[in-house]
Amino acid sequence: MSEDKELEILKQKKIKELMERIENKNKPVNPKNILISRLVDRGDEVLRIAETYYPKETERIVNQLIEMIKNGKINNSISGGELLAVFRNAGLRITVPTSISVSKDGKMTSLSDKLKGKKE
Repeated sequence: MSEDKELEILKQKKIKELMERIENKNKPVNPKNILISRLVDRGDEVLRIAETYYPKETERIVNQLIEMIKNGKINNSISGGELLAVFRNAGLRITVPTSISVSKDGKMTSLSDKLKGKKE
């Protein structure tokens, strides 16, 4: 009788998994996720900054990039530097905060502090 219970539990688990798959297929896909899945090396950060300062222009550029991905014109990932170049070529002045850190004895120190002679 314990085999029947185990079999019933397995059946219920399988049915639950199938129902979840069906639900996930019926959910509308956000086209922006297509682009976000291709972004690497701070690309998501560049996109977020661009949307903050230039929401309308960024939306148009994002839609064009999505179409290029769908059409197979863009097959590789898009780095943050490449995305930044796209926005700058479109005339959008976007600045991404950067810092250079130096590691010594397992501690990270900013380069400016290192040059000033500060110790941490």
